[in-house]
Order: sequence, then C-alpha cells, then structure tokens
Amino acid sequence: MTAVTLLTQADCALCEHAKGVLARVGADHPLEITEIDLASEPGDGRPFGHGRLSERRLRRALGHLATEPR
Repeated sequence: MTAVTLLTQADCALCEHAKGVLARVGADHPLEITEIDLASEPGDGRPFGHGRLSERRLRRALGHLATEPR
C-alpha cells in the first residue's frame, strides 16, 4: 500500500480535483490517503507535486514503485 498525504484547504478547486484523481487511481492501486489542512504543520516525505494533479503522472509513478525491488 502506498501512503499519500494530500494537503488541502477549504473551497479549493484543485484540492477537489486531486481527491477525484486519487479516488480513480485508488481503484487500481492500493493507496492510504491522509488529508492534512494546509494551515497545519508540514509533514514529512517527498512531495510529488503541487497545483493540478496529473492522473497520468501519478499512475506512471505508482507503476514504477510497483516494479522497484524492495
């Protein structure tokens, strides 16, 4: 399962778009999604991106993760 942290804020169209993308991608890839308010303390991890989330780029990255040796 891949952990995903989504930074969100109220009335954010990009946040809603990202939630939709994650829901669609989550149907094909096991994702553990945590939402954190943008105004809270920042979390750890490697940022995937900002702005409009690319479903194609996310699927490609998850595909690469699935083929990496552990």
